[in-house]
Amino acid sequence: MLVCSCNFVTEKEIVDVVNELLDEDCWRIIVPGTVYNRMQKRGRCCGCFPNVIDIIVRTSEQYHVNRDSTGAEFCDFLSRLKKFQEEKRRTDVERRQKSNRAAERSTVS
Repeated sequence: MLVCSCNFVTEKEIVDVVNELLDEDCWRIIVPGTVYNRMQKRGRCCGCFPNVIDIIVRTSEQYHVNRDSTGAEFCDFLSRLKKFQEEKRRTDVERRQKSNRAAERSTVS
């Protein structure tokens, strides 16, 4: 499935990169910028980043299930990952709201 139409990046490519990164350090927190950097690409419009984060979370969860990580390690890792995911979504929503307000002001003036 095509995730990023700007760079023609598929879900499989993202999953492969995330697994490579986790093989290097299984407890690292992976962000879209790291994934794109590894693929020697960069976010252009960055509209795909929320979907990329969801793929990173799913892939990381599956990686640790297959790895048989201990419950305590896994829970700590997932809580950090989900916290990052929520913060990223909140930032995206705030950015959109601010830009909408600016657009409204420029039309009214």
